[in-house]
Amino acid sequence: MTSKLQFTVARAGMRLDKYIAEECPELSRSHIQKLVNEGYITVNDAGVKRSFRLNIGDKVSVTIPPSAPTFPLPEEIPLNIVYEDSDLLVVDKPAGLIVHPAPGHPSHTLVNAILTHCPHLPGVGGSARPGIVHRLDKNTSGLMVVAKNDAAQQSLSAQIKARSVVKRYLVLVLGHLSPDRGIIEAPIGRDPGNRKRMAVVTTGREARTHYRVVNYIDNYSLLEVTLETGRTHQIRVHLAAIGYPVVGDEVYGSRSLFLKRQFVHAHHLGFRLPRTGEHVEFSSKLPADLEQALKHISSPL
Repeated sequence: MTSKLQFTVARAGMRLDKYIAEECPELSRSHIQKLVNEGYITVNDAGVKRSFRLNIGDKVSVTIPPSAPTFPLPEEIPLNIVYEDSDLLVVDKPAGLIVHPAPGHPSHTLVNAILTHCPHLPGVGGSARPGIVHRLDKNTSGLMVVAKNDAAQQSLSAQIKARSVVKRYLVLVLGHLSPDRGIIEAPIGRDPGNRKRMAVVTTGREARTHYRVVNYIDNYSLLEVTLETGRTHQIRVHLAAIGYPVVGDEVYGSRSLFLKRQFVHAHHLGFRLPRTGEHVEFSSKLPADLEQALKHISSPL
């Protein structure tokens, strides 16, 4: 429930954030800063900075919005379910869909969609990421497996840790990658110059990427990439590090004139079913935007 507080300033010269801290001791400094930044705290009905110096008679208004729910909520978002049994789902995630809620993205995620299909899922593997055992970047499409109970979560997580889950991707890079198959082995960690990016750094975690060239098309290479480890942005970081950036990757490469996202598609996924131990494998066709990108470079104007 939203609550609203109003104050009339009796002393001049005090910073807004300090004034709110004194009048509302239940609010932390970080919470006050967030409310100011998002426009929930105003002076004389106008948004100001937290360093604003107050004058006698100023009218300070503080609106406290309701807290975000602890558990993600179900949302009616279309799901492409490739396989389902009593233990798990295999879904084909579209590009543009975030896997689970995170700061700045509290809703409209794959988890919200799955909760509509599996209402009992909350609590499996954690409150914010129920059922999630591995992830794909927002703008990467393709296959993911989602656990529907704790036993399946533990089994799939153990398989990932043992590196027995098969994850293969189709990736388009700029340039003719040579040799036509190989292994990129380089540790990955936070980029010391930009904490929002990953990079090959000596202090990073072990990372191994296997690749083979499927086809050379014009000045591009279509690769099948197999991950031995699963570091954040691993494919994009490794390929950029050896001089063959992923097409459409604005973070580690450059913007593409014919593609609105990075050309990375998780097209093959294999693992053991938790209940029977049977090894199963699933495949996903290239989505329309990536097929169109290949046609574009195959028939340049």
